[in-house]
Amino acid sequence: MESGNSSQLNQLMARAAQKKRGKPHSPTRLIVGSFLGVILGGTLLLLLPFSTPEGISVLDALFTATSATCVTGLVVRDTYQGFTGFGQGVIICLIQIGGLGLVTLASFFALALRRRASFHSMKLASESINTSDVAEARKLLFVVMKLAALFEGVGAVLLAPVFVPEYGPQGICISVFLAISAFCNAGFDVLGRGGAYASLTNYASNWYVQGVIMFLIIAGGLGFLVWHDLSQWHRTKHLTLHTKVVLFCTGILIVGGTLSFAFLEWYNPVTLGGMGAGDKLVNSLFQSVSARTAGFNTVDLAGMSTITKCMMCILMFIGAAPGGTGGGIKVTTFSVLLVTVASVATGREDAVIFRRKIDKKTVYRALSIAVLSLFAVILATLFVFFNTGANCGPLDSLFESVSAFATVGLSVGATANMEPLAKAITMITMFVGRVGPVSLAISLAAPRKEGRFDVLPEGKISVG
Repeated sequence: MESGNSSQLNQLMARAAQKKRGKPHSPTRLIVGSFLGVILGGTLLLLLPFSTPEGISVLDALFTATSATCVTGLVVRDTYQGFTGFGQGVIICLIQIGGLGLVTLASFFALALRRRASFHSMKLASESINTSDVAEARKLLFVVMKLAALFEGVGAVLLAPVFVPEYGPQGICISVFLAISAFCNAGFDVLGRGGAYASLTNYASNWYVQGVIMFLIIAGGLGFLVWHDLSQWHRTKHLTLHTKVVLFCTGILIVGGTLSFAFLEWYNPVTLGGMGAGDKLVNSLFQSVSARTAGFNTVDLAGMSTITKCMMCILMFIGAAPGGTGGGIKVTTFSVLLVTVASVATGREDAVIFRRKIDKKTVYRALSIAVLSLFAVILATLFVFFNTGANCGPLDSLFESVSAFATVGLSVGATANMEPLAKAITMITMFVGRVGPVSLAISLAAPRKEGRFDVLPEGKISVG
């Protein structure tokens, strides 16, 4: 009954809005446009003379702003050594805006200031936070902001006991920066004091730091809809199909990635070979978690074996969950594709997950996302390979392109050697990966009926 009332309310609000203003602009186009606006604004701020110690080119400023807004983490200069405190502040603000979305933030503050929100504004907000229920978007906006503040605040407090004794008062800024970057799955860090592009390699034996960062990465990657559903479990004693799929697939990928990385790199002297057994397992777990769109590393990724790089590409391409701060094609898309293949192989007419039938439109959307994503990665790989230094082979080009598209930020060293055309293509790849290939195609095409969820009588699931 509540679902029916909510649907009727949405329809009444839509009709009232159309009568009042006529046909509004596509929410998808406005969201894509908001990301472009933030990137351009961030580029202008990074070009200011007091943002960098020795100046920065327009291309590098644009690349950094794109990487930060798209919460990727690929960098052409070390964040600590290449930017002043002001520049680092700009970068972390871009990460926060990009992770939560400008539309989400603007809608929240408008509601917090008790401004009256139109139906079109709430429709835009619901699209931004990946829900089709416009009537519930107001409540979810506050949930998103509360969760972000909670996780980032707790993360900063937990990291402070490590970085404040080591760096003094600057340790507070480092803790806050890392907490925001980890929760937003961005991969940026300001730990370049121990060497450029160090990331967390100096903390490969610090299980506590790795544990906090992994907690923040997973928290951001699960998605706000999952956290909202989990918070209601004590009252409903029920989890949605979407939440079940996300939790199950996330667990499988983390465990599988950990075991695979440990098995493949256990004796590699460049990565895990010189560590004790405990450090090997913890670092393998960290790289498995980080590969699914976070971008932090505790080992030299360039020294990984060929098969390990391939395995990492698969994890990066799958990514995190819809409605969160991570990228990739999303675990739900991957799950829908797997069960569809299984259904075809076993002669079933419908794809089924947890005894719930998946609507064919959802399957078509998942297939579209996967195909368009593969096309984007292959095209980007070709451009990167032919426009980067001679030391960048085909696999390294693929690794960098998947990392860019999935907004991961892990690098095997190719980004620093990219020529201007390769940087431009990588920026486009990061942008396409952040807004989603299907969403970008929709924003460039003729308007259509919007809907993030495909609903069946048995359940619902989002694929991106």
